[in-house]
Amino acid sequence: MSYEEILLFALGAVAVIIVVHWVTEKTGLPAAVLLTLVGIAYSYLPGENLPLDKDIILMFILPPLLYNAALDSSLLDIRRNMRTVISLSVVLVLITALVIGYGFSYWVAGATLATGVAMGAVVAPPDPVAALAVGRKAGLPGKLITLIQGEGLLNDATALTLLTVAIAAQNNGNFSIDNAVGRFVVSAAGGVLIGIAVAYVVRFVKPFRADPLSANALSIITPLAAFTLAEHYHLSGVLAVVVAGLMVGHDTPRYTTGASRLQTAAVWRLIDFLLEGAVFLLIGMQVRRTLEGMGEYSWTQITIAVVVTLGAVLLIRPLWLVITQLLPRQLHLRLGGQQDDDMDAPDGKTKEAPLSGREVTALSWAGTRGVITLAAVFIIPDTFPNHDLMVFCALVVVLVTLVGQGLTFAPLVRWLGLRANQKDKARLRNEARSAAVQAALHRLDDIQEERHDNVEDEAIETMRRQLEVRMDRYRRRLDLLDQVESQEVPKSPQYEAALMVRQAVIDAEREELLRWRDAGRLADDNLRVLNRELDHEELVLPKRPKE
Repeated sequence: MSYEEILLFALGAVAVIIVVHWVTEKTGLPAAVLLTLVGIAYSYLPGENLPLDKDIILMFILPPLLYNAALDSSLLDIRRNMRTVISLSVVLVLITALVIGYGFSYWVAGATLATGVAMGAVVAPPDPVAALAVGRKAGLPGKLITLIQGEGLLNDATALTLLTVAIAAQNNGNFSIDNAVGRFVVSAAGGVLIGIAVAYVVRFVKPFRADPLSANALSIITPLAAFTLAEHYHLSGVLAVVVAGLMVGHDTPRYTTGASRLQTAAVWRLIDFLLEGAVFLLIGMQVRRTLEGMGEYSWTQITIAVVVTLGAVLLIRPLWLVITQLLPRQLHLRLGGQQDDDMDAPDGKTKEAPLSGREVTALSWAGTRGVITLAAVFIIPDTFPNHDLMVFCALVVVLVTLVGQGLTFAPLVRWLGLRANQKDKARLRNEARSAAVQAALHRLDDIQEERHDNVEDEAIETMRRQLEVRMDRYRRRLDLLDQVESQEVPKSPQYEAALMVRQAVIDAEREELLRWRDAGRLADDNLRVLNRELDHEELVLPKRPKE
């Protein structure tokens, strides 16, 4: 395709993404499913089709998507549910890949164990984009959102690392479980270290470049830097991006200004919106080309390969979730973490609350496959045995899970009656608001005691009255929740001092909210909601002239 054709295609793709987004808002249908179907329809139109370039996907699309998902996740919540997250994102992916590997090598003619494991690694990791988009609209409880997010962030690293090992083994003619485990551990550990190092560099640089434009630029290059650095040393670039994103997201409320956070969040929403839309369009556009390459295989070969692959993907996940929840309760012990009140255990440990049957059902149906599967299958060299068959199986898994599970996930969640307790979340946010205002009132007392020359008592009392009005409003909201069941740059020094007081008040509120978050009393999603309120208050303050 010429540059002009690529530009026209890009403009058309953006137009389609916008229209589909509008349809999604009107109908409630998953955007990922609609975009995939549009891509399939486009692939059968006359003219040249756009191929899926694995290098572009892995280098310029996957890292930003994973990084933004990590920024929007909670490091504390994932750490709190780490046992379940590791079970889903590492153990389940490895089991699924090995089962498909042995099934392929036994049932599919010409397949080796290495090619089978490569096939398994391709389809094993769920892509949580569609499930999360639907789940949030359906009011899925925060615990399940955290598990789906954590699984989606870490399973990609597991699958891509295993895929690399399987490809190398096929090329060398020898697949060893011991060698695969060793390479996986080294790659994963190295990726984690790279991600931590990048996060610390960002933490060091942010205070020196705190203006919104510089903060945006730094945020955009961070995932590309983490991925490139890790891949240069043959380590897990995906895991490096995820770890860096989780740490930077955790530090963002402390090391960035309100204006920077507001602008950076808006930029990432736009990037995420366009990249996700483009990816699902590309997934649909591969259908025609994939089907055209299936002429050399018999229907028997195709059926066996699809049954082995799709059957393992659909059956192993719920089976694994049921097995892990039937383990003795003693095996749910872990140090620290926020658990249910009745889950306290002796000797200072707590038990991780097991999932209910309804939660297991919802998680079992949240295994949609997407961009990682399609990008990974095109990493496999064309010289692999049954290469076109593997691509076809990957595409079938993506379409069946994305369309089938994507369209039925919201009705399933509603049928199960799984909804987040919005009243409790509102109560917690108002309690946190009240605590933040109380901290601001204490800060006013400190300012008054320090007797700043440019701070008038009237300014302090005015601010105190405003805070007390807000405190009264929050208390009235809390009472109601308990009852319900279900301007120009100032020129004068006094004005400057009043701005200083307001900024000090906002800073005090932020610090108190962070103390709540760090103490485990306030979830990160609630912190972001409350911080955004303070960010908007700070944004409307007139800019103080530089000294």
